[in-house]
Amino acid sequence: MTSLVSPAMKPRRRVLGIDPGLARLGWAVVESRGASVTLAGCGCIETSVRQSVSVRLRQLYARLDAIIRDYRPTAMAVEKLFFTKNVSTGIVVGQARGVVLLAAAMAGLPVDEFTPTTVKQSVTGDGRADKRQVQRMIQILLGLKRLPRHDDTADAIAVALCAAATKVVH
Repeated sequence: MTSLVSPAMKPRRRVLGIDPGLARLGWAVVESRGASVTLAGCGCIETSVRQSVSVRLRQLYARLDAIIRDYRPTAMAVEKLFFTKNVSTGIVVGQARGVVLLAAAMAGLPVDEFTPTTVKQSVTGDGRADKRQVQRMIQILLGLKRLPRHDDTADAIAVALCAAATKVVH
């Protein structure tokens, strides 16, 4: 059975993908319409270690709010926190994640959360793929001439692609 809905009539989904962090927070906006996915924008929000944590968190919120206003995503996708041996790092990343979730809630955006394994599986077909494999697939899937400067940005693109490929209905 063929679809009577043309690709142009399919609903647009614009996902803001986030790789949370306090020093560097990666973000990417991908737009999907049917099977077509394009990168609308991406970047890395950096905060200075010379500032207090509260000031840095406020900076993250302000920048995310501006990105949400500029790109008008229909959903947000965030990488779930992966705990390592360094608890201090986990705490500050958790604080940054809280700011991300607050920004989504304040904008009325639904949020999907994905584990690093799920993101890798979605983008490469292998949940244990290394960073280079994920980055290469991002480049291929989006037809990018070069990879983003920061790994955090590439990770955010992967999170957004994972969400775009996941048919979650909000």
